[in-house]
Amino acid sequence: MKRVLLFNPRAADHKPRIPNSVLQVAASIEGKFDWVIVDGNLEQDPWKKIEDYFSTGKFDVFALTVMPGPQLKQAIPFSKHVKEKFPDIKIIWGGYFASNQGKVVMESGYVDYIVYGPGDKTFPELLSALEKNSPVEHLSNLIFKKENQIIKSRKDELYDQDALPRLPYQKLNGFYPIKKYMGKTFLGQHTIAYHSSVGCPFSCAFCGIVPIYEARWKGKSAETIYRDIKFLKENFGGDSIEFHDNNFFVSEKRTVEFSKLIRNENMIWWGEGRIDTIDKYSDDSLAIMREAGCKMIFFGAETGNDAILHLMDKGGTQTGEQIRRFAARMKKFDIIPEYSFVLGTPAATEEQVMKQIDDDITFIRGIKEINPNTEIIIYVYSPVPTEGSGLFNSVKSQGFSFPQKLEDWISPQWENFDLRKNPLTPWLKPYMIDRIKNFETVLNGYYPTVSDIKLSSFKKKMISALSAMRYKWKVYDFPYEIKAVQKFWLRYRQPEWEGF
Repeated sequence: MKRVLLFNPRAADHKPRIPNSVLQVAASIEGKFDWVIVDGNLEQDPWKKIEDYFSTGKFDVFALTVMPGPQLKQAIPFSKHVKEKFPDIKIIWGGYFASNQGKVVMESGYVDYIVYGPGDKTFPELLSALEKNSPVEHLSNLIFKKENQIIKSRKDELYDQDALPRLPYQKLNGFYPIKKYMGKTFLGQHTIAYHSSVGCPFSCAFCGIVPIYEARWKGKSAETIYRDIKFLKENFGGDSIEFHDNNFFVSEKRTVEFSKLIRNENMIWWGEGRIDTIDKYSDDSLAIMREAGCKMIFFGAETGNDAILHLMDKGGTQTGEQIRRFAARMKKFDIIPEYSFVLGTPAATEEQVMKQIDDDITFIRGIKEINPNTEIIIYVYSPVPTEGSGLFNSVKSQGFSFPQKLEDWISPQWENFDLRKNPLTPWLKPYMIDRIKNFETVLNGYYPTVSDIKLSSFKKKMISALSAMRYKWKVYDFPYEIKAVQKFWLRYRQPEWEGF
């Protein structure tokens, strides 16, 4: 029987979350194959633990989930070391970096297979094929090499989420105490990270999951979600929830049913949704959600420019006017809208790029006037490989390209690119990035985020007072005094980098 080492590469330096993606794969092989988990977020030296496991000679498979950005810093070198030191070990990658960058991953020479999209059926089927030394061509959701050619098999329809096996929380607890994954956040003392659905029914041109799910979505029933949350609450003390779905609020019916089930559990929760979807919810539905503990919802506002929204292929009916109106509507229900904006999209001329940035800055200020409680998250535009989209074709025409070698993805400039700190985009000039980042500094000074639990009301008042003149007079250049206070006194955290 194949024995599997499941590895969750480090994604953050603090506040680890339940490794749901790895745990989902573990659930698919529970009772069929032996497995262990190594979590890079909780290990001081994960490579030593991995090496110790493989040195026993009892393991045959090294399986990793790989997201863009920080996880690559362990996934790439560790996979390479395993293949060099233990050449018989089969290395299998999953996650949306591997799914979107299949060619560069397979050409690295040290990854044997990629499971792209959900692995609930493919992963155990692949392990069975490897155990029997049988062909894998008939398996779905698989990328592999045959006779030096990269093969990408057919894609399955999304699975019934209620029919999948429950996540093996108790077994995970034997490797790492689950309470370590439930840290203190803006939402509560012991926050549960939970996935209730896969995919999204929209096809935004800047979204990394679009090539994988192709505008498809499947969710667990309200009853299943409630059962799992209740289990985590009663067994491990969870008191609040982060729904890490790409789009939790697709179904109003499901959202309301879950709200009715959870409202007597005294749990605060957060999720991601679309403005034009939730704006269709009735007032009664929104009131029930708030009564049931929904405190904040993340929305991709992106921009107030309708032409750019069209270029982004947001789908649906979202407009700049709707973004404004919806912020006011959320205020009535005491649900905090967390709006993210993407500044610095490409345009025909340098002047147009700068005008778009300034227009969005003006738009964001207007949102704050409508609903000062709106949380604003600002990203500098970073292309994603959604081949064929108008936006991707536009950035390619201006000289942008992704790395052609896997190791290049962990070079310093590309690490920063994935963290959206230094996007290396040819149409964005240094003064444009300075404009965006300086405005962000002044905005965050005048309106400190409510999600930073370390900030006392006194500190918030002080930084707001320090930033007031700059914000009111729109003086954004060289905000060194605000940066110094944020860094050395407040140790200010930004939600776009750290979440809650």
